[in-house]
Amino acid sequence: MNEHHLSVRRTARYYTIGELTERTKHIWFCLHGFGQLAQYFGRKFTELDDGQTLVIVPEGLSRSYLDTSYQRVSASWMTREDREHEISDFLAYLNALYDLVLASCAPENLPITLLGFSQGAATACRWLNNGHIRVDRLILWAGYFPAGLRELVAPDKLATVDTHYVYGRQDEYIVQLADVDLYLQQLKADVPSLTVTPFTGGHQVKTAVLAELLKSV
Repeated sequence: MNEHHLSVRRTARYYTIGELTERTKHIWFCLHGFGQLAQYFGRKFTELDDGQTLVIVPEGLSRSYLDTSYQRVSASWMTREDREHEISDFLAYLNALYDLVLASCAPENLPITLLGFSQGAATACRWLNNGHIRVDRLILWAGYFPAGLRELVAPDKLATVDTHYVYGRQDEYIVQLADVDLYLQQLKADVPSLTVTPFTGGHQVKTAVLAELLKSV
């Protein structure tokens, strides 16, 4: 058999919290992890709705069922199958969403935060590396980067970005590493200005931890 590819039009889904008005002072893009849906992941960020913040929660283009009774639906950004095309597809989608959201404002005047959880952390790095968007703060939450951050985003892309790595001390994907400290040292070597924030908990976004993090920045 011969493999071929055909670009087609897709309908992507995203959610927003808050509105873009003349009072808006902050914009957030929050990328969910593998096996999640944006409508549930977005609930982690409802407390950011202070009348001056717009939160955009995109959903991955690929969906599947999580259980054998076909009740739980999930979304993801990519798999290893035909990965390069999946990456180019979600980058085109996210770039189009970024342009759509910011079309009615001057984005250079609004601080933009990009948060990626788990698989969404790698997606966030790839998106930033694409060069289409401007980001002031990058929060990588529970992301796993076996080859370091340099594999996904060039260091110069983060030179002016306030970059954070947040993880739970009981996160099953982190604690399985032979040497967690060595892993964190590698991330710090890739991004010397990286701020690491551990918390008590597992593979999850904790709203209380996010609130404390924002108090310190």
